[in-house]
Amino acid sequence: MTQILNEVNGAWIGLVLAALMLLGWGGGGGAGRRRATDPSAAARGPLDDASLAILGLLLGFTFSMSLSKHDARRQMVVTDANAIGDFATCAALVKGPVGEKLMAKVREYVEYRLALSDRPPRGEREVEATLDRVQRMQDEMQGLVREAVDGGTPVTVPLVNTLNEVTSAHTSRVASLRDRLPPSVMTLLLVSAVVSIVLVGREQGAGGLRPVVSTVAFVALVSLVVWVIVDLNQPSRGLIRVSQEPMKRLLVGLGGGQ
Repeated sequence: MTQILNEVNGAWIGLVLAALMLLGWGGGGGAGRRRATDPSAAARGPLDDASLAILGLLLGFTFSMSLSKHDARRQMVVTDANAIGDFATCAALVKGPVGEKLMAKVREYVEYRLALSDRPPRGEREVEATLDRVQRMQDEMQGLVREAVDGGTPVTVPLVNTLNEVTSAHTSRVASLRDRLPPSVMTLLLVSAVVSIVLVGREQGAGGLRPVVSTVAFVALVSLVVWVIVDLNQPSRGLIRVSQEPMKRLLVGLGGGQ
């Protein structure tokens, strides 16, 4: 279930949910009509109201969680860009070939991070390869910083501190990207949506009612909300993406972009 929620496009999950809800509504309506209750009976019962209330709570709860995680990822981009920018400022004060190499490595680092946002890694193997390359680039910057320190650069303390901030920001950003909604919560939401519409269909069938337009509209709205929730929960795919504007501006400031 975790792989499906993380790898399958949110639009497909929304469409499948809509189909299951419509099938459940039809099945529930047939079961209600077989109860052969009085057609004048009320179409809404306590189970109907309770299930819709639970569904509404779950939709609001999961949407709030996914939106907060999206905001955290957006903030991590700003933190990452600020950390790299501070390090670049210190690196620019390092004189000689070491300083030039360090600035070139910083620009390469930012360019690679931006390239990852345009083409995010897919699959655990590709993710691990990407993390290994980022680690190698950080090790190279650390080696250049060591050369600068050994050469007696006057900005030793801020240079080392800002490099530590770069590595820490990267770790925090990776953690935020991997912070997803618990699969159990998403599973409960999907099951609740189907069960709720089955109960609604059963009550409508028992009361001799078939409000097709309103029911289809309700199913569409629920499916769209689930689509957005799943889309927010998939930072490496989908329509809702974290803006990379801070990193792009940083690269322009470093002379590596337009």
